Amino acid sequence: MRRWDLNGWTLAFLGVLAVFFLAFLFYPLSFMLRRGFGTGEEFTLRYFILLFQSPVQREALLHSAVLATLTTLGCSLVTLPLAHVFTRWNFAGRSLLSSLLLVPMIMPPFVGAIGLRQVMARYGSLNLGLQHLGLSDPAHPIDWLGAGGFWGILMLQVLNLYPILFLNLSAAMANVDPTLREAAQNLGATGWRLFRTVTLPLILPGWFAGAIIVWIWSFTDLGTPLIFGYPRLVPVQIFDAVNDLNTNPQGYALVVVVLMVTVLLFTLSKRLFARRSHAMIARGHTAAAEQRATPAQTAIAWIAAGGLVSIALLPHFAVILQSFAAKWFFSILPQEWTTAHYTEVFGHGLTASSIRNSLFYSSISAFVDLVLGVLIAWLLTRRRLPFAGLMDALAMLPLAVPGLVLAFGYVSGFDINEKLHPTLDAWFDPRTNPTLLLIISYSVRRLPYIVRSAYAGFQQTSVTLEEASANLGASPLRTLRKITLPLVAANLLAGTILTFSFAMLEVSDSLILAMRDQYFPVTKQIWQLMGRINPSAPSVACALGVIGMAILTTSLLIAGRILGKRLGQLFRA
Repeated sequence: MRRWDLNGWTLAFLGVLAVFFLAFLFYPLSFMLRRGFGTGEEFTLRYFILLFQSPVQREALLHSAVLATLTTLGCSLVTLPLAHVFTRWNFAGRSLLSSLLLVPMIMPPFVGAIGLRQVMARYGSLNLGLQHLGLSDPAHPIDWLGAGGFWGILMLQVLNLYPILFLNLSAAMANVDPTLREAAQNLGATGWRLFRTVTLPLILPGWFAGAIIVWIWSFTDLGTPLIFGYPRLVPVQIFDAVNDLNTNPQGYALVVVVLMVTVLLFTLSKRLFARRSHAMIARGHTAAAEQRATPAQTAIAWIAAGGLVSIALLPHFAVILQSFAAKWFFSILPQEWTTAHYTEVFGHGLTASSIRNSLFYSSISAFVDLVLGVLIAWLLTRRRLPFAGLMDALAMLPLAVPGLVLAFGYVSGFDINEKLHPTLDAWFDPRTNPTLLLIISYSVRRLPYIVRSAYAGFQQTSVTLEEASANLGASPLRTLRKITLPLVAANLLAGTILTFSFAMLEVSDSLILAMRDQYFPVTKQIWQLMGRINPSAPSVACALGVIGMAILTTSLLIAGRILGKRLGQLFRA
């Protein structure tokens, strides 16, 4: 009979995790589910019926599903050939190009939308440049953003999210056993048939894992449609419903639909590909399958990857330019330059406080994630526990819960005036002070990153030193602190840096939970500035975006240096 490791320390750690997940994940989700299916003792599907009878809500659901699907298809079309080139060809500068392809991750689409709108609006830099060359009619400029901004949102999401799919596909293709391809070639399979019958089935789990993240990210992206002023999407409808929680229960129904869709997709991906796993025994020899690229192939790789990076970075360059622009109106480039916008960022009370707030929220949330991630990884790898698979699934569950849904649950679930003692209002009511809930929401959303990073470190570390420490009388906590943690410090550092940097530019949680300007993080302050009439406000918003971009860039470079190719494992579903 198998013995479980359920000593005092293990039970204490399990208790801490149980309280955290019950209070800050299951409670808000269960509250929304109860409200979505009725109020009080009532159970009804009336709100869902009304939801699907509403032309506005049906249109929002349809547009969001189409947008997410087109984004995923666009990312797949971009990354499939790139991943093939980077895993099959060995050419000069491959490592540099691989790093450059990940650069678009340094800025969320929310900020890039400001730059893209400046470049691709009807009278933006692109159309003005084409008119200058005589390639466009000034009276009828090309509508690049199209359909009220829908195609602009799609373009921006593809350019921002393709690195996630590229990481997954590159890892999947690199792990394909080359002997299987060689056997198929010996039997006469080449080209498309070889890819369709051998490579595609083997990389399908990796593609689907990345595609799920891209689809859900696109489906629940709130900031980009807000910047473009495109209201016919589910996230914008949920954002508008926050101010109408007590009188319009359809907001709960809409959030429940989003939650069910995302959880269903993750569940299907796990069950579908768990049954279709393909074992490969020669993955260590995949380097031998690489071909030395010819000069022509090297040029093709550089042109393709370089062109994609250039297009993907266009919004980022536009944001940087606008942050230094004193005057940029009906001209290809700014007519006057200034650094006053950065001075205003650090000199104005609200913008400067937004940076301090984001640094504080992100730092504390990263520390919370570090503690919880270490506990979860330690329990999963160093203790024999009943239902260990369930704990692993719970640790990954936040990947299936969009920040939009979680933030909505916090606003509705922690209604202090009805639920808790009034003295707790200052801690848990986002309308009064959102600090605690912002920190918790950032922590819950980014917990899977640190768990995966720590889990990999624990798996790669031998337990012999820990067993020797235990034999000498050291407690599990002392062994963890003195022996295990120093051995996995690199993984923990990289995971903590990532959780911090992504929390700095978290959009959905910040826009929904931060309701008073003195508590605004950077992203909420950017959104607030974009809504002002002051002509310099967009440039100040871009300066804030550049500062956030610099922080995230530095963080990703450090994490990438520490984790190397394992960085991609953090972005797999």
